Amino acid sequence: MSPIAPPGPAREPSAPDATLRVDLADETATAAFAARLALALEPGMVVWLSGGLGAGKTTLVRGVLRALGHTGKVRSPTFTLLEPYNLPKFPVYHFDFYRFSSTDEWRDAGFDEYFRSAGVCLVEWPELAGPELPQADLAVRLEFADSDADGTGSARVLRLDAVGEAGLRCLNAAAAAS
Repeated sequence: MSPIAPPGPAREPSAPDATLRVDLADETATAAFAARLALALEPGMVVWLSGGLGAGKTTLVRGVLRALGHTGKVRSPTFTLLEPYNLPKFPVYHFDFYRFSSTDEWRDAGFDEYFRSAGVCLVEWPELAGPELPQADLAVRLEFADSDADGTGSARVLRLDAVGEAGLRCLNAAAAAS
């Protein structure tokens, strides 16, 4: 599968306080990093997940959920828009805004209440939600590695941008566990 740029303009997080780049050789490496990230997440955090189709956003979420104790299926919320997970540590809300045609859809669907909760919001395709979407504490960008630019391989490059104190604590904890 070849990488496809998201429709519309890319939305960058506020100026990051820190950035971390991680090379991921395959899906196993993605799951291992996701486990480190999961342990660093804090209640109330917003994590944006950006990257082309097939770049590994849902794979990363699956790894986070497994590390937080979820044992069931992890579905991509491409059609449902939201998959909630009530986990022992805190709830996790996995959003996918890929199919949005209006920047108001996330709010019209009543999703704004989730961003004011003690859960962690993992948002795929945040750039399609518009400027009213709450700012990310941590913005994650997954891309195909140069050697896999045609999308046939499994190597990825992950970039994390921390914004604010919670994002910085999360990024530093995930980096220290690497």
